[in-house]
This record gives sequence, structure tokens and C-alpha cells, in this order.
Amino acid sequence: MQVHESGENYLETILILERRRGQVRSVDIAGELGFSKPSVSVAMKQFRENGLIAVDGDGFIHLTESGRAIAERIYERHCLLSRYLMLLGVSPEVAQADACKLEHDLSQESFDKIRQHYESHRQDEA
Repeated sequence: MQVHESGENYLETILILERRRGQVRSVDIAGELGFSKPSVSVAMKQFRENGLIAVDGDGFIHLTESGRAIAERIYERHCLLSRYLMLLGVSPEVAQADACKLEHDLSQESFDKIRQHYESHRQDEA
């Protein structure tokens, strides 16, 4: 299934909140992203219908295997791109903001090359 940038952001946010809090509800996502509760509810319904999340009886949101794969891919990109930009001397605030933009549009080939370069540079420092 094709997930667009806004969907990737939602899934990534669920992953981050899950790691931070253990459990996630729609209200947590709305607060984290600054979106209205109804907007988040509509998105969660679409994700549930597309098999990317499951919601338990207590209203907690859980990533499915396919939802988790997307979220982890985007989160990995975000973390690595942020670190790479900071390595280049970009301030943490700008690096985080730019990584948010790049993580969705960068080709896999370019990301792989950035990862290889970053990892080889980190090994040279060790």
C-alpha cells in the first residue's frame, strides 16, 4: 500500500509515542502533531481499514507489522539524516526540521549512499 507523507508522519509519531509512553491513543497523536482530534480520528480509521494499525478495546493504538515497517523505515531515515546533517555542522534544530522534509522524498539509493558515507565516517573516528 502506498502511504503518503502525512500518513508516514502519523505512523512515525505512533512509533515515537509508543517508545516514549508505552501506549498510544488518538489524543496523544493529536497533541504531539498539533492536529485536531477529529482529523486524527479520520486518519486512524483509514489506517485501521488499510491494516496499518489496530485499536484495542481500551482505545490504544498498535502498529501492525506493515504499519511498523513503514514507521521504522521513516524513523530510521529521520534519525540518520538528522545526525548526518549535524555532522556537517548544521544546528540540531535545523537538522531536525530538514530531516523531516528529506525523509519522505529521498530515494532509497541516495539514502543508502548517505548511510554508507555516515557509517564510514563514524568508523574513521573510532
